Amino acid sequence: MNKIKVACTTVFILAFLFIAQQNLVAQDRIVLDPDSTDAFVLDPAVFDPDNRDAKILRHESFGRKTEALYERGEREDGTPIIVASSDNSISSVTTPLTADPAVFQYLEWEWKIESVIESGDMTRKDGDDFTARVYVTFDYDKSNLGFGDRIKYAAYKAFTSFDIPLRSLNYIWANKAEIGATGENPFSSWVQYVVVQSGNDLAGEWHIEKRNIVEDYRMVYGEEPPPISGITIMTDSDNTGASTKAYFGKITLLKE
Repeated sequence: MNKIKVACTTVFILAFLFIAQQNLVAQDRIVLDPDSTDAFVLDPAVFDPDNRDAKILRHESFGRKTEALYERGEREDGTPIIVASSDNSISSVTTPLTADPAVFQYLEWEWKIESVIESGDMTRKDGDDFTARVYVTFDYDKSNLGFGDRIKYAAYKAFTSFDIPLRSLNYIWANKAEIGATGENPFSSWVQYVVVQSGNDLAGEWHIEKRNIVEDYRMVYGEEPPPISGITIMTDSDNTGASTKAYFGKITLLKE
């Protein structure tokens, strides 16, 4: 019974990242044309938390779990932001897209937290909560999986009809892990963590991050990245039962 429960939980973790895929028939992903686009900006100014059909910055639930609260707010100078609050809850804001990481190599974003989740732990399932995360998901061809992972994939697919992300970079603001540390999600090695900020020393201040997606992907997976399939932000506390709050500014996928 415990193995079934863990499998189901893992399926929801994975399916959650690609839940937007179920809408592809009626709503195509945004495709970034490198000849006409130098940078693609996810601007909180266009965020509408009530529009579950939005192509950009769409609020997505996590099964039947209590949803985190995402609202549009403003910085002191009036710049639009997304305010994310979680009280023993989980949900995300996602943008399905298609982009070539060899061209759009960099991800830049602005974020701020009030405080980390003290009981969070990136190595434990019961501590797998973060005040702020930014996901980049990829279209990984399942035919490239090894024998063991193919069996695991088939087992997961028995629980869900969703497409399951087989590769995902998860940039996190950790509570105690060292900045620069990496590690696999405790529910699935297909999701890899990269610690960008950690602890409360810089809480309450806005920070701009810029990551080389290609270098980070190579670092954690040891291979070249497949096409990017989406960008997601998340604030969650469903595993720890904590309360937490974060703020997100513009998120930009760019060439340099």
